[in-house]
Amino acid sequence: MPRGIRAGTTVALLVFVLIMLWGVVDRFVYYPMPYPQGDWDLQAQVGAEDVWLTAADGVRLNAWWFPKPGSRFTTLFLHGNAGNVTHRVDHAQAIASAGSASLVLDYRGYGKSKGHPNEQGLHLDADAAYDWLIRRGHLANRIILQGESLGTAVATELASRRPCAGMILESPLASLSKMAGIVVPVIGPLVARGFDSEKLIRQVHVPLLVMHGDADEVVPFEQGQTVFSAANQPKDFWRIPGAHHNDLLYVAGDRYVPRLRAFYDSIK
Repeated sequence: MPRGIRAGTTVALLVFVLIMLWGVVDRFVYYPMPYPQGDWDLQAQVGAEDVWLTAADGVRLNAWWFPKPGSRFTTLFLHGNAGNVTHRVDHAQAIASAGSASLVLDYRGYGKSKGHPNEQGLHLDADAAYDWLIRRGHLANRIILQGESLGTAVATELASRRPCAGMILESPLASLSKMAGIVVPVIGPLVARGFDSEKLIRQVHVPLLVMHGDADEVVPFEQGQTVFSAANQPKDFWRIPGAHHNDLLYVAGDRYVPRLRAFYDSIK
């Protein structure tokens, strides 16, 4: 085969492979658990209220509202890439014990929310939840954005555009590109882009708490450190020895609620 044809064939094959990889990226990023999967009986047991939202592109979304009468803050909780709202009850209860009401959003495709997840869609979903809180009379300077795993990137992007009282990032990734580079070196970063918290957090100027388990097997501990290093002051980093990606709340145990409460108290 002539050299020119061989080179052209190689380039064409590479482009084809990249296109194929690009098409399956979402399947590796999002692991939604749609209704009826999950323990939906928990809603009544914990007294959470159903909230229905509509994103700017018309997608119908579901969230659970955990009221906390007399609370100084309201938390918009943006969960990770797997499960649904029924798997975040323990987080919501910990947030309430620390002194904040919370709205736990199910992104499009998760739980009872319609549609299919993608990066732009998740940002629209976060906007819809934030706007619901504002319409309900919650002041922007009393809204705390708390993200978990992939939700840390959604929270950071939202905080880069909308005012809030503070931000809590639990097991944050630096970017989707850096995560892809760990799984598939060289090619991964070429096809997986977006969710760039390392870049966007430079635009956030509110009190920040980053927490990360040093045994995290999904999002490396170093990525949390990278996000923290890029962030503006005031900021605090909580290293949780022995915590993995999905057990941080439980490994932190009795220290979790006091740490949240101390963060709330630090906000003027």
